[in-house]
Amino acid sequence: MLTNKLQGVIFDLDDTLVSSSLNFNKIKKSLGCPLDTDVLDFLDGKTQPEKGRIEQKLIGYEIKEAAESVKLDGADNLLTLLHKLNMPIAIVTRNCRDAALIKINNNNLNIPILISREEHQAKPAPDGLLFLANKWGIPPENLLYVGDYLYDIQAAINANTMSCLVTHGNTPDYAHLATLVVNELTDLQSIIENTHNI
Repeated sequence: MLTNKLQGVIFDLDDTLVSSSLNFNKIKKSLGCPLDTDVLDFLDGKTQPEKGRIEQKLIGYEIKEAAESVKLDGADNLLTLLHKLNMPIAIVTRNCRDAALIKINNNNLNIPILISREEHQAKPAPDGLLFLANKWGIPPENLLYVGDYLYDIQAAINANTMSCLVTHGNTPDYAHLATLVVNELTDLQSIIENTHNI
């Protein structure tokens, strides 16, 4: 259950609200990134002009994949509920902004704020979540960050927000770190409805 009063919800994008078919091992090989290294950390360790060349290649993969994404089950109904509750909502993603916008627009996601890796340090850094807490004037502990991966849960812990891990039926060994663990967004919707007596 939610540990604090819920006053705002922030979502990851890929495999949380929309599908993603990015093959990171294939991308890492193409970029010359070791398989055991985070691709954005690898990029940060490079200097220009090599960094720019690698980044453009990465963005190319992201843009191409973005056009293929589809909205995940339960996203529309959950967003409708949050709008009905006048709950502020946003997206914080490790994607580049252009790819994220393609996914948001193609899937008609009614979410007014997008924070990509261009605006703030990428997850698991808490920067994007803390920016939203400050913007909305809401204590971080009253925000819920919803995602499907370890970085999402780590970002929430680092920002002192609540977290919801969406597993799609495959519960990872780090699930115990999350405030909530659900199979799908429909399960989170039920939890929020029960919390608000809907």
